[in-house]
Amino acid sequence: MNLHLILGLILSALSALMVNLAYLREHDAAAALPELSLRRPGASIRSLVESRAWLTGLAIEATGFAAFAAAVALAPLALVQSLSAGGIALLAFVSRRRARHPPARRERVGLVVAIVGLVALGVSLAGSSPSGSRASLLELLAWLLGSVALAGLVLALLTPRVGSGTAYGLAAGLLLACGDVSTKVALADNPRPWMIAPAFAFYGIGTSCLQIAYQHGDPLRTAGIATLLTNAIPIVAATTILHEGIPTGALGALRILAFAAVIVGAVALTRPEGQGRTADAPAEPVRDPVGPAAS
Repeated sequence: MNLHLILGLILSALSALMVNLAYLREHDAAAALPELSLRRPGASIRSLVESRAWLTGLAIEATGFAAFAAAVALAPLALVQSLSAGGIALLAFVSRRRARHPPARRERVGLVVAIVGLVALGVSLAGSSPSGSRASLLELLAWLLGSVALAGLVLALLTPRVGSGTAYGLAAGLLLACGDVSTKVALADNPRPWMIAPAFAFYGIGTSCLQIAYQHGDPLRTAGIATLLTNAIPIVAATTILHEGIPTGALGALRILAFAAVIVGAVALTRPEGQGRTADAPAEPVRDPVGPAAS
């Protein structure tokens, strides 16, 4: 491995650590705020920026993003995303230790399957080409617009079925993945610097969805699902529209199975087991959005 690739991997690991620690801090801060809504962006943003704890989490996340941006400028996107996805293990470990109730069996199985899939994705990258070619503008726009449309459908169709925490977590993952793909395109060997603007837009809206999810679910069910999608989807983009290469033979089959495992794990995390847990379990800590009750 050359020096650029090694440095990219180090920055990717650092980014994963910082972003997932930021998610935990943001979750606790957002869960204690009055109800957030995309229909009231001004009031929601004001509530967030007035929270010192949330701003601290955002600052940590921004630092993690800077490390990610540097990593994708030095290494293939698929490799960076696979390493970054390991942060879900940290998220799961910390959230389990803090939870009042242990995760349901379905969630534990889903997490293990997803992590195994992410590790397998990383192994499959051994047969990838070290770099890709520039994506065509048509392919890029189709990918991004399709992802945005899918995020909208998730919110419209799945919220009543799986709850706001899960639905907004899924939408956040799709939108943040668009931000990661846009960042790679903006900073690649054949850069498109103008893609920085849509990247920030995707990150902004995706982060907003994630804050709403935090108010309706625990960190694993919200940030965990978002992390799975944010890392798995750009790997697909890297090997399709960015043409970073798909290995042949056993490694190619492993990549397909690994991605399927990630999807299965994400689905398991979105569905609670039994009737003891609801799909939209309240986040902890929670504060009454209309204020404290009269004594």
